[in-house]
Amino acid sequence: MSVLFIAIFAGVALLAVSALLILAVAGEQSPTEARLAELRSLPATRSRYQVGDLVSLLTQPLAPFRDWLRSRDDELAYRLGVAGFRKPEDVDTFLSAKLLAPVVGVLFATFTGRDNMLLWSLLLGAAGFFAPDIFLIYAMNRRKAKLALALPDVMDLMVICMEAGLGMDHAVLRIAKEMELVYPEMSEELMIISREQRAGKPRVDAWRSMADRVDLETVRQFAAMLIQTDRLGTPIAHALGQFADALRTQRLMEAEERAAKTTIKLIFPLVFFIFPAIFVVLLGPAAIALIQTLAARGVSS
Repeated sequence: MSVLFIAIFAGVALLAVSALLILAVAGEQSPTEARLAELRSLPATRSRYQVGDLVSLLTQPLAPFRDWLRSRDDELAYRLGVAGFRKPEDVDTFLSAKLLAPVVGVLFATFTGRDNMLLWSLLLGAAGFFAPDIFLIYAMNRRKAKLALALPDVMDLMVICMEAGLGMDHAVLRIAKEMELVYPEMSEELMIISREQRAGKPRVDAWRSMADRVDLETVRQFAAMLIQTDRLGTPIAHALGQFADALRTQRLMEAEERAAKTTIKLIFPLVFFIFPAIFVVLLGPAAIALIQTLAARGVSS
């Protein structure tokens, strides 16, 4: 009886393990199948950009003026790419905003009254014309600062991954996935590097392309370091560790420089805002008492 029970139990366990293995194998997807599933889902995500399509349709009459502005600014697409706007329609959106913002400024100027309407129209129109450029400069600096802040952490994680046995290409892909929530800008750039290397682009050329995309001198220095390690045969993990230490030292020096500048920058608010209030509090009662004394002497005399 016990033998029969053991056999039944063994058969049930074997069937359960077989079912789990079948589910695991069926649940796995090859890279080709995963990419095909991603492509099939693209039409569903197309609805997210219906608003952008509507804006492009409404600004279609501005196409000649956009072409004229585009011909005057050859580096617009590059600057938009540095700021993170790399879709083909982003250039048209920026130029349309540059054309429509002065009109909006002039419309706001009509509410200021007839006396100063011409002056406000000129001021708000000029402000609207240059507002997209100011926003673009701000977006470029903000993205470059985030990438520069994330680069030392990327170097440290790359050293850890390579010391654990991963190759540099696999380490880049792993770090891109790990940093997607913390540093999404750096994760996007690393994913682009991984895709370029999968397409057959050499590693150094891929990092040079990233340096051109983000316009960061530290990334150019990293690409030069990769060239030196390939030529001299230096262990790349050791070179990455030294490069990460150099980046952190540079960040520390920049922080110390900013801290040293704060003493100079505090002079102006102290002189114009804090010192007058202190003088009013300290000398105000004495000045009032002096005025009252002088007034009393004048009356008595």
